[in-house]
Amino acid sequence: MQLKEIPVDGIIQPLGLIFCLTIKWMADAIDPTRKQKAKAQKQAEKLMQEIGVKKIKLSEYEMSIAPHLVDPLTMQITWHDIAGLDEVITELKDTVILPIQKRHLFQGSRLLQPPKGVLLYGPPGCGKTLIAKATAKEAGFRFINLQPSTLTDKWYGESQKLAAAVFSLAIKLQPSIIFIDEIDSFLRSRSSSDHEATAMMKAQFMSLWDGLDTDVNCQVIIMGATNRP
Repeated sequence: MQLKEIPVDGIIQPLGLIFCLTIKWMADAIDPTRKQKAKAQKQAEKLMQEIGVKKIKLSEYEMSIAPHLVDPLTMQITWHDIAGLDEVITELKDTVILPIQKRHLFQGSRLLQPPKGVLLYGPPGCGKTLIAKATAKEAGFRFINLQPSTLTDKWYGESQKLAAAVFSLAIKLQPSIIFIDEIDSFLRSRSSSDHEATAMMKAQFMSLWDGLDTDVNCQVIIMGATNRP
């Protein structure tokens, strides 16, 4: 009987490939959204470079929110593009933009500080979103166009972390505006019929929003749009 030598490299290479594929399969099984998160991270990093933000480190959850960020320099909408809403525009200029642009004139009084929340209401198509974008453009605020579905996650506790990431990202990139269209469907009155995770996410969001008001130096504004007055 003769013993035949088998090259060791011929065994190690296939085993190494099998090991790598097994690790990848296990990673996908543990976190099915891993590929989507990696894609979102690349998009967020590219966007951060485009708006000139390079030294700010973002968490995994902030990376998920970052694709909804809009740089005011890229927005083409201005006050001149909005017709028939002169009273609303004047009110926003006096109560929101002026205290931001002339902060040194309003620092002596908390009553004259810019609001931490603005609600725009009116029928569909009346220009609520355009007004929000024009406000960000005129004030030079970064604009986070938040979709409520972004905060919905099937894993327990993830929605609260995403809600916290919205505010932490806005604070890191301040001055900034968080805009929520159809905010009534997102922050409607809490009731016993709400799912536990949804109720906790709402409570987290409202608590963080309330925290903005306690920091006079914070330049983050929540703007919501609704069809219901």
